[in-house]
Amino acid sequence: MKELFDQINAQYEAFKSEAEQHIEKGNKAAGTRARKAALEVSKLMKDFRKVSVEESKK
Repeated sequence: MKELFDQINAQYEAFKSEAEQHIEKGNKAAGTRARKAALEVSKLMKDFRKVSVEESKK
């Protein structure tokens, strides 16, 4: 679960960095990368929810 949490943090930091470049500098490629990172964060959050529910059942 700790590894999953670390992956979520890494992807969120990637999203944050790319989104800032897109918003502040108008970098269109960074916008694409930010959207991709956001999608990955969403998938990881779903995985986290599954793992969390399983852990709570123990």
